[in-house]
Amino acid sequence: MKIFLTGGTGFIGGHVRKALLEAGHRIRLLVHRRHEGVEAGVEQAEGDVTRLDTFATAVEGCDATINLVGIIREFPGRGMTFDKLHVEATQNVVEAARRAGIRRHLQMSALGSRPNATSRYHQTKWRAEEEVRASGLEWTIFRPSIVFGPKDDFINKLAGYIRSYPAVPVIGDGKYRLQPVAADDVARCFVLALEKPETVGQAYELCGPDRISYNDLLDTIGRIVGKGHVPKVPNPLGIMKLVVPVMQGFSFFPITMDQITMLVEENICASPWPQVFGFDPECFELGIAKYLRH
Repeated sequence: MKIFLTGGTGFIGGHVRKALLEAGHRIRLLVHRRHEGVEAGVEQAEGDVTRLDTFATAVEGCDATINLVGIIREFPGRGMTFDKLHVEATQNVVEAARRAGIRRHLQMSALGSRPNATSRYHQTKWRAEEEVRASGLEWTIFRPSIVFGPKDDFINKLAGYIRSYPAVPVIGDGKYRLQPVAADDVARCFVLALEKPETVGQAYELCGPDRISYNDLLDTIGRIVGKGHVPKVPNPLGIMKLVVPVMQGFSFFPITMDQITMLVEENICASPWPQVFGFDPECFELGIAKYLRH
């Protein structure tokens, strides 16, 4: 199949590209500017996912669309907002697919997306899902938990803190749970969905096998990087709610209230996706050891 791929240049996008190519698919990759060094089997198409007119014709001749576009933090001054890159981008991709006569569409969402979500990130991811569900296309939606892999931002950043500082700040009590999933496993699900008609019209929550607290996650990373138990400095939520809203407008400030809200509400699931896709997910500690020990 020839796949029109948006959001395919980022962390998860790299894993999805690799998995698609290994499965024998060809990719037409939406990029802002063509660049050297793309893999064989990848054709670049210049355009802006927030402007339908810049890429609508590039979708023609493809067999399916995959939309991975998303941001974890807004920078309105740069035009990077959840509304634009989650909702409007999705509207544009499904409209381009309809115009080109494409039936199949796969959509990246996020665990926690729901109509009554407390964070704007999850609210806009849900609205993007609604656009997909109303599109008339043969869709599948994936909602991964925190995704880990060699070029991830979250786990690598925590590992950097643990290596560099005597203690790591923890928001709240650190007892809220996460269920990280490997980027390769997420990518594999996308590819397999193209071959499984039973996945049409379904939304899958993707979690790994390990349900761990944030404190335990830090200690697991600490073991891998040779630190053992990681000293932690609690940052009470009450104080964070006073400080963060004032500082989050500055790009250098490391976190926003939206991100804090998502973190402390937990990010876990009990999903049958391994049975649907026919493989067992990679465990967290073994997975991160492959790249954090280097």
